[in-house]
Amino acid sequence: MAEKKIYILGIESSCDDTAASVICNGKILSNIIATQNVHREYGGVVPELAARAHQQNIVPVVDQAIKKAGISKNDLNGIAFTKGPGLMGSLLVGTSFAKSLALGLNIPLIEVNHMQGHLLAHFIDVEGYEKPKFPFLGMTISGGHTQIVKVDDYFEMKVIGETIDDAVGEAYDKSGKVLGLGYPAGPIIDKLAKLGNPKAFTFTKPKVYGLNFSFSGLKTAILYFIQNETTKNPNFIQENINDICASIQYTIINILMDKLKKAVKETGINEIAIGGGVSANSGIRSTLKENESKYNWKTYIPKFEFTTDNAAMIAIVGYLKFLNNDFADQSVTAAARLSIS
Repeated sequence: MAEKKIYILGIESSCDDTAASVICNGKILSNIIATQNVHREYGGVVPELAARAHQQNIVPVVDQAIKKAGISKNDLNGIAFTKGPGLMGSLLVGTSFAKSLALGLNIPLIEVNHMQGHLLAHFIDVEGYEKPKFPFLGMTISGGHTQIVKVDDYFEMKVIGETIDDAVGEAYDKSGKVLGLGYPAGPIIDKLAKLGNPKAFTFTKPKVYGLNFSFSGLKTAILYFIQNETTKNPNFIQENINDICASIQYTIINILMDKLKKAVKETGINEIAIGGGVSANSGIRSTLKENESKYNWKTYIPKFEFTTDNAAMIAIVGYLKFLNNDFADQSVTAAARLSIS
């Protein structure tokens, strides 16, 4: 007997990307993302502009996702949406749309934690990609979050380390701003870092208790370093841009890997999965793979399109929750702050 097809629509609107995806029994049929370029000129996400852009984008993005999947809205079995964490105005757009559509189609509504989405994206059926085995350590690294999570099962997660101030993506973006690079700066720094000497300049690594992170001190150190050097030589940035980027990247990767090594030692778990926008960084990906043989880790790096904010990760969580009959009702509301555990 053929397996019953379960179609779940995932909707993601936590920050500045409006995304929709259709999944069928673990396989992604469509994954549509509308990126908002309006924020580039401001050097960061403007919440009010993001919410307005979501309102303009959400209907065409969902329509395109359903059409690309080759189904109609009446074939859907459930609608999953990002409840939080994220920008409140942005979350409200996705939440309201998902609630209305689920009510109109009379199908289950499924709330999803954005951070769980990043970790469970590894369970999307993708040819050539292995799925982590429980228990595993998940490291979520993005513009808004930096966490180490102990994952015992799909929905049994515990944060064992997190940033006490800024996220790693923030460190990249603010460093990029100081250097006069565009927004988002992470991909630009990553690209230039490949051309430079990672040990050209030394930045002090913050000393933070346990498995927690801190990036605000590093941001300040980079700012003061650039100010001091440009006072002596106004062309310092232009003359040394590749080496500066390589040194920043080297420091950030070392901070992340030091905590990961400590987490493996403390938990005895050597299965490691990364997720979040910063996990698209080539330096982090290659270092993780190098450490696999060095420290006897088994590492899982998601397919590139599932690293940054996307709806496929929301759809897979929705599918897993659907199998458990874990549904939300129409009283559910968005939550800008939402714990993973």
